[in-house]
Parts: sequence; structure tokens; C-alpha cells
Amino acid sequence: MWSSLGSGRESARAAAKQREPAGALPHGSEHPPDCPLSIHDTTVAYHRKPVLWDVDYDAAAGKLTAIVGPNGAGKSTLLKAVLDLVPRASGRVTIFGEPYRRQRERVAYVPQRESVDWDFPVSALDVVTMGCYAKIGWLRPVTRAHRRTALEALERVGLAEYAGRQISQLSGGQQQRVFLARALAQHADLYLMDEPFASVDAATERAIVDVLRELRRNGRTVLVVHHDLQTVPEYFDNVLLLNMRVVAHGPVGEIFTPENLARTYGGRLTLLDAAAHALKRGDGA
Repeated sequence: MWSSLGSGRESARAAAKQREPAGALPHGSEHPPDCPLSIHDTTVAYHRKPVLWDVDYDAAAGKLTAIVGPNGAGKSTLLKAVLDLVPRASGRVTIFGEPYRRQRERVAYVPQRESVDWDFPVSALDVVTMGCYAKIGWLRPVTRAHRRTALEALERVGLAEYAGRQISQLSGGQQQRVFLARALAQHADLYLMDEPFASVDAATERAIVDVLRELRRNGRTVLVVHHDLQTVPEYFDNVLLLNMRVVAHGPVGEIFTPENLARTYGGRLTLLDAAAHALKRGDGA
């Protein structure tokens, strides 16, 4: 089925090695067995059209990592491939050395807000309590302790007073914080977030940043699909530059450069000007 994708794969890899930028992981390298997330030579295609091509990547443990790239670069697809939500044409993914299906309880996911049916008749507390279901188990009752865990997660994002409010009655920023609280209630080790900052108010953005920094203090690993280049140096430790394939990855100070961004975005001037401004701010200018 995937013969059309497989043909020429080796020659593509050889060409990629010739132009591999600093910070990109060479193909065939060993992946640490205890790495929070390892993506091994993974290709994803929709209707035989590649969306991700031979992605090879190890997430830095205990760091906040931004996944950055142009529209259509495969950023959201990368998270879905990790979570087995889309099929992979080739390659494999491991979470702390094991397939995702064996490590579900250690992974929390915050999807794009636009992908959620917000008219479903549940309260904010009900939504957050869903984060405890992996620990509750099938057909077992939700206990007072589980509800207390959910309420504590709502408190961490500043929404405890809205616990009984129908999710559809909350603002967009509040809804985003509820889903962040649901992820927190899981007490996971690896957090995957798909554009949590998109179209949120200033209060929600501050709340999200505070939570990200708290997770880092607690040794958690967080990967965030992020579209605002200006805030990358301020919010994140590491960056993964993606445009169908990994362009570069590593510490923001080393990887988030105009040269690597030009490779990623293909010289889109508006975005690169914003990135240059962000780099200057990071240098204290």
C-alpha cells in the first residue's frame, strides 16, 4: 500500500544527511531507553500524500519544548501520531521506552479547542474529572477523592469557582483552561498540548505559562505546538523546528536562529521579522 512512499526513501535519507542542520538527530542513531518520547524514523501520510517524512526525534526530559513550523507542517499530526490517533506509514514511537498503549496513564493531551464539541452537557468539574478515568477504571464510580483531585486542578488554573458551570457557558479562554486542568488531573509525566495559547485572553495565557513552569519545576516533560514566534524564547527551554521533516531541535538559544527559521519557513518575511524581534528581546535589547 505504501510502496509509492517507500520508493526513493533511501535516496531521500542520503540527501537529507548532506543538508542536516545543527541540532537535528542523525538517522539510525540510538534512542535513549528512558527518554520521555522517542520518535523513530516516522512517516505519516493522508491518501498517500506525506504529511510527516522520516521524523526522528528525542524529547528532552523535564523541559518545555515548543513545536514550531508553518501551517501544514505536520505539527498537530505529529502529536496525533504519538497518541496513535492517526496511522503511521512507517516508523515507531516509544514513551519511556514502551509503546504508547502501555504508557497511556503517563501521557496527558490537550487538543486544539476547535476540535472539541463544547455543546456537550457537562460541567467544568465533570470534564476535569475525566482526567482521572484511567485511574478510576471502567464501570467504577467516581469517588469523592477523584472529585477533589479535579477541583484542585481547577484551582491551579484559576477556575474553581466555575466548577459547576456548564462547559458551553464558559468563554473560550476558560474552556481552554478547563482542558488544561483535565490534563493536570491525570498527574502525567509527559504532556502534549496542541496550540493551547491560540485565541486566548491575556489572563488565560498567564495561567497557562504558570502551569507550564510548575510542570517543569516538578520534572515533567511538556511539548507544545506553538505559533507565536515572538514568545518562544520567553516561554520555552527547547524548540523543535518542523516542516514535514525535522529541520532542527535543541535549546532555544542554539536552535532558534534566523538561519534555522529561514529553513523552516522558507523565507516568509513577516514571520521571520517577528522572530528576529523575539531574538533581540531575548538578548535584552
